[in-house]
Amino acid sequence: MSDQETVLVEVERGFRSPPEQVFDAFLEPALAGRFLFATPDGEMVRVEIDGRVGGRFVITERRAGEDVEHMGEYLDVDRPKRLAFTFSVPKYADTADQVSIDVVPNEGGCKVSLCHAMPAAYAEYTEQAREGWGKILDGLAAVLGEI
Repeated sequence: MSDQETVLVEVERGFRSPPEQVFDAFLEPALAGRFLFATPDGEMVRVEIDGRVGGRFVITERRAGEDVEHMGEYLDVDRPKRLAFTFSVPKYADTADQVSIDVVPNEGGCKVSLCHAMPAAYAEYTEQAREGWGKILDGLAAVLGEI
């Protein structure tokens, strides 16, 4: 995807937990399944994560009786600083977006900056995506015992 063809959704959140703990939560199936693409009324039915460059993930949640599969391939895994991956939800689109997560230490914890590059054709969904990623980061904070 070139810059002319994409829109960026950016979300930031601070955490009290150390960068390593925050980073690792994205790659540990038992933790990731509790916040990554999880919704309040859904049931997580599959969480497979091969957290290395070239490795893939598949996270499936059952929502109102239908399975919604989230999948991607890891492009960059630089613990505890950066995680980047392709991202697709085949049920809703046949494209693969790119997501990067940067974890920067600060006093008493870290800051997570997440950037989701999506095709410009989906620009009308940027606010929905921003809210969704915000809820995911809030879910991560809850899993880490911060809220």
